[in-house]
Amino acid sequence: MLLPNIKHPEQLKHLSVGELEDLAGQIRHFLIEKLSVTGGHLAPNLGVVELTLALHYCFDSPRDKMIFDVGHQAYVHKILTGRMDKFDTLRKYKGLCGFVKRSESEHDVWEAGHSSTSLSAAMGMAMARDLKGDNNRVIAMIGDGALTGGMAFEALNHIGHEQKKLMVILNDNEMSIAPNVGAMHNYLSKIRSDRYYLRAKDEVEMLLKKIPAIGGKLAKTAEKMKDSLKYMMVPGVLFEELGLTYLGPVDGHDLNKLIDTLKQADNVDGPVLIHAVTTKGKGYRPAESDSHKWHGVSTPYKIESGQMLKTVGNPMYTEVFGQTLIELGEQDKRIVAVTPAMPGGSGLIPFSKKFPDRMIDVGIAEQHAATLCAALAMEGMKPVFAVYSTFMQRAYDQIVHDICRHNANVMFAIDRAGFVGADGETHQGVYDVAFMRHIPNIVIMMPKDENELRHMMKTALDYNEGPIAYRYPRNNVRGVPMDTELVPIPIGTWEVVRPGEGYAILAAGPMVQLAEEAAEQLKREGITVQIVNARFLKPLDGGMLRNLAETGTSMLVLEEASQAGSMGSAVLEFFAEQGIHDAVVSLMGIEDRFIEHGSIPQQREEVGLTLESLCQEIRSLKNARTAVLGKRSFMS
Repeated sequence: MLLPNIKHPEQLKHLSVGELEDLAGQIRHFLIEKLSVTGGHLAPNLGVVELTLALHYCFDSPRDKMIFDVGHQAYVHKILTGRMDKFDTLRKYKGLCGFVKRSESEHDVWEAGHSSTSLSAAMGMAMARDLKGDNNRVIAMIGDGALTGGMAFEALNHIGHEQKKLMVILNDNEMSIAPNVGAMHNYLSKIRSDRYYLRAKDEVEMLLKKIPAIGGKLAKTAEKMKDSLKYMMVPGVLFEELGLTYLGPVDGHDLNKLIDTLKQADNVDGPVLIHAVTTKGKGYRPAESDSHKWHGVSTPYKIESGQMLKTVGNPMYTEVFGQTLIELGEQDKRIVAVTPAMPGGSGLIPFSKKFPDRMIDVGIAEQHAATLCAALAMEGMKPVFAVYSTFMQRAYDQIVHDICRHNANVMFAIDRAGFVGADGETHQGVYDVAFMRHIPNIVIMMPKDENELRHMMKTALDYNEGPIAYRYPRNNVRGVPMDTELVPIPIGTWEVVRPGEGYAILAAGPMVQLAEEAAEQLKREGITVQIVNARFLKPLDGGMLRNLAETGTSMLVLEEASQAGSMGSAVLEFFAEQGIHDAVVSLMGIEDRFIEHGSIPQQREEVGLTLESLCQEIRSLKNARTAVLGKRSFMS
C-alpha cells in the first residue's frame, strides 16, 4: 500500500507512472470508503484523481501555486498534502473542511466555496509573482460548469490581454474524446507548445517581414493560413482568440498523457489552457451512472450497492417549496422558475418535469438570472428566482439596479437561509437580510413553519406592488398540519403565538420554535413571555412594536442572521424614527465573524443561539427591567 506512506507531495516524484496508477486506485478506494460515512463531494473528487496526481508530480507545491475552483474538488489534494488521517472529521465541527482552507495547510493557497473565482485569483498571484521578481508557477483548475460563470470569462479576457505566464486546467467532465480528434490534437498540441517550434515561428515571421516591398504581405498571408487551419482543426479556438495557448483535449485519466501535456504547457511563455476530459465519479459505478446524485452526498451509503441510508424524518423546507410551486404553477401560467445551476438543490426537478417550458436554468450566472427575472416580470410573467442565500449575494447589483429600482414583480425563494451546517462559512445564509433590507421597494418574509411558507408563497404570487422575498432554512420541517387552501398574509403583520406579560421575544423563522421552548421553561420560573412570530422582516409591524413599547414590555429580538444590519437593527431604527426612546430592546443574533463548518446545532451553540442562552437573556431583563443590560441590550 503506497497511500499510507504519502505525507508530502514531494514523495510522488520518486514514483513510477505505474506506481502512480496504483496510487490512484488506492485513493479512489479511500474516498469511497470514507465518504460512505462522513458524506461529502464524492463524484467531483473521483473524477480528478489522476489530474491532481499529475499536478503534484510535475510541480512543486506550495512554492508553485495550485488553485482549485470552488474547492470541493480538492479532496485528493488534501490527501496528498498530509491530511489523509483527518478524513474521519471531514465537514465535522472543528474537523477537516470540505473546501480548500488556508489555515489547514500551506498547500492551500486560495479558499473558495463559490465558483468561477480561480482564474481571477491565478491572475492576481501571477501578477504578484512578477512584481516581486519570483519565478514560481501558477496553476488554476476550473470545471466546465464553473466556466459558465461570467467572472471566469472576465478573468480569461484579462489573462489573454496581459500574457502573464500561468496555466489553466479545464476539467471537462461533460465531453467525450473521439479517437481521431484526440490523435490530431495530441500532435498539434506538441508542435504548438514545443519551445523550438515557437521560437522558429517567430524567426520565420521576422524574416518574412524583412523582404523588401512584399515581406509584410507574405507575413500576413502566412498568418491568415495559420488562422484558417486553426479554425478548421482546433476546438479551442475561443481560448486561442482570447490569447491563451490551447492544449488538448487530453484524457484526464491517462497519467502518461497528462504528465506529457503538463510538461509541454510549462514550456509555453505565456498563458496556456489544458483541456482535460474526465469522468465524474470515475471508478465507482453508482457515481458514474448518476454523477448529479453523487455530486454531494449528505447521507451515508452502502458501498457495494450505492444505496443511500436515508434518515427517517420530516421532509426539508426545500421539498415543501418545490411541491407548493407546482400547485401554484397549475393555477397561474405566469409562474416561471429561474435557477442559477441548482435545479436539484432548490427542489425544482419536479417542477421542471411538470412545466419544462417554464423552468429556466441559466447556469452559474446569478447576475444574469436576476436581470432576466426583472425583464420577465416587466413583460407580465411571475418569475420565481430560486436561489441559495449564499449565492444570491453574487447578484447584489442586479437586485438593486434591475429588480428593486424598477419595482419589478420578482419573487425571491431564498433557500438555505440561516446556518447551513457542514458546508460552513462560505455557504452560511446569514447575510441576506442585512444586504436586502435597506433596498427600497422590497418585502422580506420568513415563515415559522412549513404551512406558513405555503401561505407566504401565495402571498408573494398575489402581491403586485414590487419584489417580494420569502426565505427558509436548511432544516427539516416541523411536521405541522397543512392547510389545503392558501390565502395571502397581510403585508407587514406579525403574529402573537403565545401571550405573555412584561417580556416579548420577537423571533424570526426557526427561532420561533426556540422561543416557544424558552417560554415554556421560563413559565416554570414564574416568568410569562410573549412570543411574537416576526414573519415580516420588512416592513415591520409598526403597530405591534408601538404597543409593546407603550405597555413597557421589554423586547428581545431573536434571529439566525447577522446581528449587524438585520431585524434587530431594523427594530432599533424603528423606535429611533418614532421618537420612542424608553423602549428596552435586547438583541440575539450572529456576532460579527464567520462561523465555520459543523452541524447546525453546533453552530448555534457557538454563537449562543441556544435555549439556555435565551432563557438567561430574559432573566437578565427581569433583573433590571428599566436598565440598559449588557453589550447586546439597548435603550432605543
